[in-house]
Amino acid sequence: MPQESSHRVVVIVDAGSNPFEFGVATELFGLRRPELDRPWYDFEVCAPAGAAVMHAGMFTMTGVADLSAADRADTVIVPNRPDPDTDPAPEVLDAIRRAAARGTRLVSFCTGAFALAAAGVLDGRPATTHWRWAEPFRARFPAVDLRPDVLFVDDGDVLTAAGSAAALDLGLHLVRRDHGAEVANAVGRRLVFAGHRDGGQRQFVQRPVPAIPDTSLAPVLAWAQERLDRPLTVAALAARAAVSPATLHRRFQAELGTTPLVWLTAERVALACRLLERGELRLDAVARAAGLGTTANLRTHLHRHTGLTPSAYRHRFARH
Repeated sequence: MPQESSHRVVVIVDAGSNPFEFGVATELFGLRRPELDRPWYDFEVCAPAGAAVMHAGMFTMTGVADLSAADRADTVIVPNRPDPDTDPAPEVLDAIRRAAARGTRLVSFCTGAFALAAAGVLDGRPATTHWRWAEPFRARFPAVDLRPDVLFVDDGDVLTAAGSAAALDLGLHLVRRDHGAEVANAVGRRLVFAGHRDGGQRQFVQRPVPAIPDTSLAPVLAWAQERLDRPLTVAALAARAAVSPATLHRRFQAELGTTPLVWLTAERVALACRLLERGELRLDAVARAAGLGTTANLRTHLHRHTGLTPSAYRHRFARH
């Protein structure tokens, strides 16, 4: 069984914290992953005075560390709650501020963005929260660059996720940042959850249900994923789906919140990442196999999606 790594993830729970997001953090960072054969995270839970009554009194978290545990963390996941207008305990906000001052990576799920904003660490920075709370958040924290249409925002050392399920998206993104796409995909398969969901939370905002729902895009997506090394156009995807290109665009926007070309590029970059992690040394071969064409295109798209050059990505994540 792999040993814990030196990267310590600490989750803060406070009165009224939501169990689901806490469970996501525990599942992603707290469970052992012997199938990965690599060190995993050092995981700890803390609360004011070492205890907290969770949402609606469902249960009481006891026997956990006090807030000093957050002072030893590399990543702190802040508490969220169903009544975000009520701030966390003052000592929780102080713990968040101390973490920010040290440069600790700060993460919020759903309404946890309210805790970060109340601590003053989001001023002038991009962030997101659940679409239902976007307007109250914007009214209360006008200095924050709120982006309500996305599933999560990665601003380097501060990351925020939208609704509860988006905690999984952001959590897997963190795993991808720390361990690479191959490991994130393996964890996603273990969770039976896509390692990367295209689109934003705009697709989940409450709206009237269409009278005749569109057929799922799944078959054409699977068909394209098997042919990423070949020339693929929107017209070819539309023909495969037996619809016009304009209809295909509408369906992509409705179901995935993105365009066919943006989705296709993201899939090709993900394939390129997997090839680099597996040790492929020739960048021109990676570019061709992933359907990106040239080494220049590979560099451009990989940097845009990961912030790394192909060489830096391979050095960081390739199997040794």
